Amino acid sequence: MNRSLSILLLCASAAMLSAQQSPRVVQPGAPGQPTKQLPADTHGALPTSSRDDIAFMQGMIMHHSQAVEMTSLIPSHTTNADVRSLGARMKSAQSDEIDFMKRWLAARGQPTSMAMPGMPEMDMSGAPMKPMPGMLSPAQMAALRKANGAEFDRLFLTGMIQHHQGALTMVKDLFAAPGAGQDAALFNFATDVDNAQTAEIRIMQGLLKEIK
Repeated sequence: MNRSLSILLLCASAAMLSAQQSPRVVQPGAPGQPTKQLPADTHGALPTSSRDDIAFMQGMIMHHSQAVEMTSLIPSHTTNADVRSLGARMKSAQSDEIDFMKRWLAARGQPTSMAMPGMPEMDMSGAPMKPMPGMLSPAQMAALRKANGAEFDRLFLTGMIQHHQGALTMVKDLFAAPGAGQDAALFNFATDVDNAQTAEIRIMQGLLKEIK
């Protein structure tokens, strides 16, 4: 093999090795436009989130937390198998969703609570916090904790229906806000909440009819 051919092969091998070590980052062009090759250290950026997006996720964490608190009472307050099964599914699903919402907020450098530190009645702007739609009042929660058996089942189901309807209102308000709900992960999450809680309302309405 002559010297020139050897040099060409070495150069080709080096170029191939370099291409393997430095992955190409390609940005698709608009329709009719060519693609662009970006620097290898290019990183994707999270889509911009609106104030309504942030407030929705922070508020829904608070909302879900009360639902988890309500379902945590079930094992010690009722033997109704249907209520127990439904409550267990709700607790698992909403606990997982709380974790998702906290990760979503943390990834965007946002606090997971709407309240000012040490001042739970005030939001981050210093304004009085508006009650979350559908949230049970302290009196309703106290009555639920005191109840047992069929009385607990009725209070739990009526209270959770109220709670779910409030969550549906929060989703509706989010999508009605200009520029909100455009983030793909948030859109999918809010849509799942709407679908799941609408279905659970129907289930709970059916269970209420069976309680004597």
